[in-house]
Amino acid sequence: MEKVIAYFSTLEQRPLERMALLVGGLLFFWIIEGAIPLVKLQYRRNKIRHALVNFGFTVMHLIIHTGLAVFIVLLSDWCRSAGFGMVYWFNANIGGAILIGVLALDFSSWLVHWIMHKNPYLWRYHLIHHSDNKVDVTTGLRHHPGDSLLRGIFFLLLIFFSGAPMYSVMIYQTLVVITTAFTHANISLPPLLDKTLSYVLVSPNMHKVHHHWMQPYTDSNYGAVFSIWDRLFQTFSTLHPSKIKYGLDRYYPNEKDEDFLDLLKDPFLHKKKL
Repeated sequence: MEKVIAYFSTLEQRPLERMALLVGGLLFFWIIEGAIPLVKLQYRRNKIRHALVNFGFTVMHLIIHTGLAVFIVLLSDWCRSAGFGMVYWFNANIGGAILIGVLALDFSSWLVHWIMHKNPYLWRYHLIHHSDNKVDVTTGLRHHPGDSLLRGIFFLLLIFFSGAPMYSVMIYQTLVVITTAFTHANISLPPLLDKTLSYVLVSPNMHKVHHHWMQPYTDSNYGAVFSIWDRLFQTFSTLHPSKIKYGLDRYYPNEKDEDFLDLLKDPFLHKKKL
């Protein structure tokens, strides 16, 4: 356990290693979705072109969160020195600190996601993620910079309230990177396995419901790693994969889902239907 804690405590200082985890996860599920696809995706041009559009947003997302990493480290260290946050209020041991930190940060992911769906202005930024008509492993980090920044702010807020130490923060960030690739990947799991996973974790079929083009399905299944928040707050829903259609029923033209520059500037246009 000490070696695990030591590894994750300093992982933030090894950006190339973190990048390897991200790229490795993407490549792994890229291969798997080619072998056992959930649906046959008809890309506008080809899968590489689609991936390049999403990687453009991924790069911006990573730049923003690399910048926020400085504040994450400072805040986590301050909580430790001040004894502030649930980890210290409950005098948690290492296992308890991991549990509190991971659950708190996963709740931050659920909460900011729910808020972006409910607030018309913030939805402008998040709809770029939902505008992808071909959901695959590369869709996972297709976030407008405004979306990414808001996620970072909520991440900091929950570190503040939980007092999550850096090893707990990095364990969660590693989990969410892998899970994001897994839940967005165009993979077909045995229905019983997918359903069983969804009782605790966000499963691929569960998250695909969130990408269905019509409400109320779009406004459900907000979870990132754990499904417990959607079950607890009654935002969990199911839909057979054969009935799922990706994209949006309004707000942004589906035929322009690979127009990178239009997607980037779209939240700032005043013609938005809210």
